[in-house]
Amino acid sequence: MTFEIIPRVKICGITTQADAQHAVNSGADALGFVFYEPSPRSIAPSAAREIALSVGPLITTIGLFVNASYEEVSSTLDQVPLSVLQFHGDETNEFCRQFSRPFIKAFRMAPGFDVEPALEQYPDASGFILDAYKPGVPGGTGQSFEWHRFPRESDRPLILAGGLNPSNVEGAIVATKPYGVDVSGGVELAPGHKDPEKVMAFINAVKHPPWR
Repeated sequence: MTFEIIPRVKICGITTQADAQHAVNSGADALGFVFYEPSPRSIAPSAAREIALSVGPLITTIGLFVNASYEEVSSTLDQVPLSVLQFHGDETNEFCRQFSRPFIKAFRMAPGFDVEPALEQYPDASGFILDAYKPGVPGGTGQSFEWHRFPRESDRPLILAGGLNPSNVEGAIVATKPYGVDVSGGVELAPGHKDPEKVMAFINAVKHPPWR
């Protein structure tokens, strides 16, 4: 017997308890907190702690870092009950694995980027995010990449990101068959402020599409 895998949904760039609770109530599996100050979705550890505690223990809370120091990551973990770490910079496998948390490594799908060798460099990663490439921007670009480049047959958990929204996520899933999907700007009213209707529509499109 085979089972159809329903992709997990991560709502990233959460900055308020109201947005977090609505995402959870709509069926989100994971919430992302951005600990990268240049981002318009950046959040202070104290605020992230309040939100993470409010959603309870059965929702995965993910902290996003970009070339942060060991001290910065450790200090955040001392304050915020994060389930998983997500690294969007040039961090090595050795750096990522030293915090006693599962970690996700993100890759930007630049032209010519070869996915499989990159995955092999992170044997300790719990999963990977494949995101769109924009020079100088580590994520949250609102752009997509060519979905045919997504490795459909990989034995590693791969999460699709980049330019997803309620209108295109069904097609993206059909094209890539990902372990999960990650959205931020595609469900926002403004950077860091989610649109409740778009969040619900996005999650429904993933978990309850008309063709399933």
